[in-house]
This record gives sequence, structure tokens and C-alpha cells, in this order.
Amino acid sequence: MEILERYLAFPIEQLPYIIVALIIAFTVHEFSHAYVAYKFGDPTAKKQGRLTLNPASHLDVFGTIMIFIAGFGWAKPVPVNYFYFKNRKLAGVLVSVAGPLSNLLVATIAMGIWFALYRFGAFTKLGDNLTLTISQFFNVLISLNVVLFIFNLLPIPPLDGYRVIEDIVPSEMRPKLIQWERYGIFFFLLVLITPIGDYIFPPIFNTIEPFIFQALTNMFALIFGVY
Repeated sequence: MEILERYLAFPIEQLPYIIVALIIAFTVHEFSHAYVAYKFGDPTAKKQGRLTLNPASHLDVFGTIMIFIAGFGWAKPVPVNYFYFKNRKLAGVLVSVAGPLSNLLVATIAMGIWFALYRFGAFTKLGDNLTLTISQFFNVLISLNVVLFIFNLLPIPPLDGYRVIEDIVPSEMRPKLIQWERYGIFFFLLVLITPIGDYIFPPIFNTIEPFIFQALTNMFALIFGVY
């Protein structure tokens, strides 16, 4: 067991929570991209079986493995054909932000469910061990989705934040951005696996993630009258 933990990015006792939370987060994220694209007239994702909440259609095997080894990973990107969109800029932006916003929505719903369970006394009937297990799972689910919300909005290719930039810049600049995108993945990996990332990610996540988590906590504490 100790040998296995050396190669994992997370404590082994948290793996069950992380696995379930990742399946939910990745599936909802990619489904949201596909759903919004379909609503704007693009049937590409639907034809390829991506307009579904079946995790098997969205999870990338290698990308999932990398989550546990390196602490970051990815799902299968949803195919989008902009030629189906009547308003390409508006549709493109909404398709791009749909994934990150869906993660924020999952975090919000999960926080609401946890507060509802607490407020109406469900935990007092479950016992300490089960209450702890449920609370740990919800904590992982909420935190992971908040992190994915922030992470995917970073303006670095191939993340959704970069797609938004591609969608809002003037049309004549778009081909140049697409050209740079092929090199962007190398920059992305360089930032992730080298000390460069220590100067970029901690300042972002150590401020925004706790702020969102606390904002959700305060909102539902007020709603449910828990102080």
C-alpha cells in the first residue's frame, strides 16, 4: 500500500471520493458543452453519442489515470462545429463557458444538499461514521468542482477560457490564435510539470477557491438558518 501511495497524487483513503466526484464533474462538464452546442443547432456531439450523462462516453482513460498520478487530467473534448451556429460569437462563448459553469452548478447543488441534510437532522440518524463519510464526500465533490470551474476558465490552451478568447476576438485574429494553439499545449504542460506553475496556480487557487467555497457556505447557511 505504501508503494502505491508513492505514485498517487492523493491520499489513498480519499480515492473513492475522488473517483466518484471526478466521474460526476467530468461527465456533467462535457455533457453541458454538448447540450448547449446542440441547442444552438450543432448536432455533431449528439451524432457522436456525446449528448448523454453516461460517463463512459466522456471519460478519457489516460486523462483519468493522469488525475491520480499527476493531480491533473482531462476528459474527451466535445466536438463542436461552428458552421452550424447562426451567431457564432455568442454561441461559441456560451458553449465554452457551459462546461465550467456546470461545475460551479454541481458545487452549488452539492453544498445545498449537504446543508439540507444537516438542517433537517439527517446526520443525527445516520451515526458518526456514516455522517463523516458523507461529509468527506461532499467536501471533495464541492472542492473539486470549484477547482475545475476556476481551472477551466484560465486563458491557456486548450482550456475553455482560451476558447472564450478565440470567440470574442475579431475574426481576423482567430486564425492566428488557432495557429498558436498547437504550441499552447506544450506551454500548458510546461507550466503544470515545472516550478513555473508554482508562481501561477497557487496565487489563483489559494484566493479564488476559498472565496467561492466560503460564499456558497454563507449563502446556504443563510437560506437554511444555520449559524
